[in-house]
Amino acid sequence: MKKILILHTGGTISMYEDKRSGEVKPSGTNPLLESAQAAGHLADLIVEEPFQLPSPHITPREMLMLKERIEHHLEKNGIDGAVITHGTDTLEETAYFLDLTVDTDIPIVVTGAMRSSNEIGSDGLYNFIAAVRTAVHDEARDKGVLVVLNDEIHSAKNVTKTHTSNVSTFQSPQYGPIGIITKKAILFHHQPIGRKKIPVNALSKRVELLKAYAGMDASLFFALGEMKIDGLVIEALGQGNLPPQVLPGIRKLLEEGIPIVLVSRCFNGTVEDVYQYEGGGAQLKRMGIIFSNGLNGQKARIQLMLALERTKDPEKIKEFFQ
Repeated sequence: MKKILILHTGGTISMYEDKRSGEVKPSGTNPLLESAQAAGHLADLIVEEPFQLPSPHITPREMLMLKERIEHHLEKNGIDGAVITHGTDTLEETAYFLDLTVDTDIPIVVTGAMRSSNEIGSDGLYNFIAAVRTAVHDEARDKGVLVVLNDEIHSAKNVTKTHTSNVSTFQSPQYGPIGIITKKAILFHHQPIGRKKIPVNALSKRVELLKAYAGMDASLFFALGEMKIDGLVIEALGQGNLPPQVLPGIRKLLEEGIPIVLVSRCFNGTVEDVYQYEGGGAQLKRMGIIFSNGLNGQKARIQLMLALERTKDPEKIKEFFQ
């Protein structure tokens, strides 16, 4: 029987609904701890609860803590896989952080729930068992960190939350899931390629994220310069264009040596230096802005934050995003 590490971190999957008010909130005991035996026949489980936090409370500090717990058990206990239960609001960021930083070929599976444990149609326990089933599957190895919800298996790099409340919220735009879960089988039909690792032991860099909009000016960029940030990600318009009024602020940040990474605010497609006009992608590329290959804003922020722990060289940072 395989040895699987379970890390419970909180989120809706660990919460209860107040039947009188309809509010969903944490309770004293994580209900998954009480029902862990439902997956006990699947693997030899090592269960830990390093913290119990709603996912908007998760920071890179907690992500680093999860990385360290996985690495500890890899070294000390020779685990064959890991399952992390997590709130869905920032689940994709934690999953991508681990995908970039944990250097192993064992399955690491992140799951959550859209309905709390006592709601009608609760999906938490089901998703948890599906995640354990995936973690023990031989073909789940060497695919990077996986996100499992609603009978689908997604890669951490491509998956994103697309709906505020629907149980099928996690989707991989353009690419789709890499596998599906049936009552009897785990079926993979894609293999992620081109994965990268950015090993880190500490986190100290401040990277901010801005979303472009019609009529945007340079004021926010000048303000960020005063905040002494280490890097910036911009969700640009379309294929990678910005209103011309922002350019003075961007130039100032670049002159101060602050790397800027560009992604699109569209959830399909990639940014390219196509348009040749004031604020167009071609001009932004010449100015030294780094174009990211298909990441969304929140994941590009994670990647830039990690890259800055490794180097300040703009050319080397650019390589992380190619």
